[in-house]
Amino acid sequence: MLEGLAPGAAARERERRLLHDEVRAVQATGFGAQRLPVELGGADLPFETVIARLVDLAAADSNLAHVQRGHLAFVEGLRLETAIGAGGPGGEPIPARLRIWADRVRAGEFVGNAQSERQTLGELGTRLARRADGSLRLDGRKFYTTGSIYADWIHLAALEGDERVALTVSTRQRGVVSIDDWDGFGQPLTGSGTTTFEDASVEAVEVERGGDATRSPLIGGVFQLVLLAVVAGVAERALADTVAFVRPRERTFGFAGSRPPRLDPLVQAQVGRLSAVAAGARAIVLDAAQTLGGVLERTRRGEAAGHEARDAQLAVFRAQHTVPTLVLGALAELFEVGGASAVGTGPALDRHWRNVRTIASHNPTVQRLAALGQFELDGTLPEWSAPGAPAAGTTAPPGGTSAQRDGGEDV
Repeated sequence: MLEGLAPGAAARERERRLLHDEVRAVQATGFGAQRLPVELGGADLPFETVIARLVDLAAADSNLAHVQRGHLAFVEGLRLETAIGAGGPGGEPIPARLRIWADRVRAGEFVGNAQSERQTLGELGTRLARRADGSLRLDGRKFYTTGSIYADWIHLAALEGDERVALTVSTRQRGVVSIDDWDGFGQPLTGSGTTTFEDASVEAVEVERGGDATRSPLIGGVFQLVLLAVVAGVAERALADTVAFVRPRERTFGFAGSRPPRLDPLVQAQVGRLSAVAAGARAIVLDAAQTLGGVLERTRRGEAAGHEARDAQLAVFRAQHTVPTLVLGALAELFEVGGASAVGTGPALDRHWRNVRTIASHNPTVQRLAALGQFELDGTLPEWSAPGAPAAGTTAPPGGTSAQRDGGEDV
């Protein structure tokens, strides 16, 4: 299937053709259900395997991989809720809600994400309230709602009175509307624009109150590692596109040449650099995925040591500096392989830099470096919170990473 997605990716971006059909095609393969545990009828694939497949999907179409972000994190949350041994002899019964969600995910239903709002960082204007008949209603406006324009369900944060809650709402109702108003210069097909909720109905079983201090950094790590997998995939697609651009060329640039560009050592060096960076980015991402995946599994078993979530968190933070920095540097130089013709809209080589630059802006590297430096100097961990996690008032702590940044501003 990936072979069929890659050739049209540049044209889809250029023409801004949203990925409704492509998202459904990917879901139909079971991509979104790979991490469902066997207790819920799933394939139970290792986390690093799913991330490797996500890199492959991103190499075919970075937008299509990016929109999986909220869905994969949501499924990982379901997995953590399903304790090892649940439903077995002597084990706790699996809650009906988890079985219902497993059926939905296996059927290909898709979950989008909508945390951030265009207002003061850490504040929520989206409200969950009760109608006169006691049913729940949702009202509010979200931005950076990546994937929600394609979704059957949207996972989001809201306030119920003064309490922050997480909830999942069906998009199959008039009160939920996503529009394509994302105006960033990269990742244009992710639907990372506005979603509004107006008297939208919410099932009581879909509301999660309170937070889990253990799960928060782990699910936050999933959100961020998905972005890094997309960056690694872009590097691989950029390499393939650059090779396809250079190989048939006969005309050199700057002066009359006696050999085609593919035989020019300077061109070869640029392509070689991109090859090394693409391989390195994948390796770093998969190494972090192996670390995080191991902690996710041990946490689910109740076996994780206290320091393991910290180590997984830091591994992702370090990769958030290294991977985008390497890839952006190589993508900025790939235009050296072809002179003026390399900036044409036909090859569309510029889209790779724009897309990675957009993804990397989600959590600026300088913030990650500062957080890492603070940890190395005094042992202070960066603060994480997940949708529904308790918060001090409604404002994120100074320098902390709130749900609005680590699970929310998902451009």
